[in-house]
Amino acid sequence: MKKRLLLSLALAALPLLASAQQLTVSAAASLTDAFKEIAPRFEAAKPGATLRFNFAASGVLLQQIAQGAPVDVFVSADQETMNRGADQKLVAADTRRDFAANSLVLITPAQGTPAVAALADLGRAEVKRIAVGKVASVPVGRYTQQALESAQLWAALSPKFVFADNVRQVLDYVSRGEVEAGFVYRTDAQLLKDKVRIAMTVGGHAPVTYPAAVVADSKQAALARDFVAFLGSAEAQAILAKYGFGKP
Repeated sequence: MKKRLLLSLALAALPLLASAQQLTVSAAASLTDAFKEIAPRFEAAKPGATLRFNFAASGVLLQQIAQGAPVDVFVSADQETMNRGADQKLVAADTRRDFAANSLVLITPAQGTPAVAALADLGRAEVKRIAVGKVASVPVGRYTQQALESAQLWAALSPKFVFADNVRQVLDYVSRGEVEAGFVYRTDAQLLKDKVRIAMTVGGHAPVTYPAAVVADSKQAALARDFVAFLGSAEAQAILAKYGFGKP
């Protein structure tokens, strides 16, 4: 009788275990705030599903996946990093989808900073430190390098560079006045309007677009596909637009 009762309880719990699906999403740091707001909307649409986020520089996230981190969806702030993921067969190429766009801006502390109105102004003596994302692993760093190389300023300004682990660290350096200028996405700059000033929108680089894809080794492939699709929904797009992201 006791065994039968235990078996009945175990069988009764099976639907609950089957419906409790955790989805791990590794996403570019610049998406932190928007994705945290998107999460409950997706979970409401998929009863029993819970989202777990890992935010960092895109290159760092891809390296973690390559080393076997249990991730279901990879979201990059650039096409180059996602291309590497596809080349290494780390993501399912047929699930890849662009869902957002951004722009690169030059920012300075809101107060007590030299007047910077053009990239050439970064060469002035009073601009001593410029925060830049690490080129090898941080997409905003590569966009910055492309822009400054287009303006023939990368080599000349390089002694002033303070390299950051991700775009939010660049934002922190500038907002705390630890550097005189830095390069971030417009969406990041808008989060701290009282502490940083957008000096200019920067051109001369590849378009800033965000692709998402299901990780090849995902244990929740169907749910992962649903999340990638959800990013293109009107509901998710409205939240992304609220945080300043554009359509790809």
